Amino acid sequence: MSQQLIFTNDVATQLDRLINAHTAGRVFVIADENTAHLVLPPLTSDCKYLADAKIITISAGDTNKNIETVAHVWKQLSDNGATRSSLVVNIGGGMVTDLGAFAAATFKRGLKFINVPTTLLAAVDASVGGKTGFNFNGLKNEIGLFREADAVIISTCFFNTLPVEELKSGYAEMLKHGFLTSADECNDLMSTDIMQIDTARMLTLLERSVKVKRDIVTQDPTEQGIRRALNLGHTAGHAFESFAMAQNRPIPHGYAVAHGLLVALILSHMKAELESSWLYKTASWIGNNYGTLPMTCDDYPTLLQYMSHDKKNDSPDRIAFTLITAPGDVRWGVIITPSDITAALDIYRDLLHM
Repeated sequence: MSQQLIFTNDVATQLDRLINAHTAGRVFVIADENTAHLVLPPLTSDCKYLADAKIITISAGDTNKNIETVAHVWKQLSDNGATRSSLVVNIGGGMVTDLGAFAAATFKRGLKFINVPTTLLAAVDASVGGKTGFNFNGLKNEIGLFREADAVIISTCFFNTLPVEELKSGYAEMLKHGFLTSADECNDLMSTDIMQIDTARMLTLLERSVKVKRDIVTQDPTEQGIRRALNLGHTAGHAFESFAMAQNRPIPHGYAVAHGLLVALILSHMKAELESSWLYKTASWIGNNYGTLPMTCDDYPTLLQYMSHDKKNDSPDRIAFTLITAPGDVRWGVIITPSDITAALDIYRDLLHM
């Protein structure tokens, strides 16, 4: 990875340093309405280089992660004289860092950009690794490209503005990284009270978690091999997320990943000899922290259809999952039949007493 990863709670000082080192023209900030209201005022007052920046505000929420919002950002960049020497600073959650990075990477064939994630989910996942994009045709992140941010500033100082569900959403991705690492890391994360983590410990946990992703992405930046390990929980998770969106009851990405992780562990037990104790332990933890998702067996065909559209598949009739034989021992690209997925969904509902 060529991008700089900076772990600090002195965000303004680091932003000033990075912007000063960038011999650019105008600085543009992309933020959603919530971030513009809660985060930008104090940050702008402490960061002198943001004082003259052009603020591009977009509507909040994943339902606005679409081509219309991308076009709005492009138009603002164009109307306000952005050139290839301009710098974009994406400040916000994963929706902002994904969409803002895509807009910057494609405008005039690519502007430099910095990501400043303000949610735990964006810090541990969306802002790092170079995946950019937006939702299209009812499918999650259907359009996008690989382009790393020039720098990412990761901090916990914004988390006090987050609702509980946002913290839990990010923590689910941290647990996924735990399953890619070791049993000890999984047990540590599941034995920690999410709501009682102080900012210093959270920054340490974040640095450990991001290192897992950074090491994998360094080996495989465009997802040709080992990077597919990072999709653990996401094949079913994205299907849950798309299904909920289609039902007009969207759920946070991390909640979908948490439930998708349980489905992946069930399949891992069925196909890769993962010990069943991990199913019961994880199901209990997910039920306590993320509740249940409203669905019945009548919804399985729709969920399978969403899974068949997953970007990791090499054809619509071959649904690929990332599985584990044990925490830290990963298999990716495992083709699972619809009948086995249906059986796993039955077990998933039984484990959560749905």
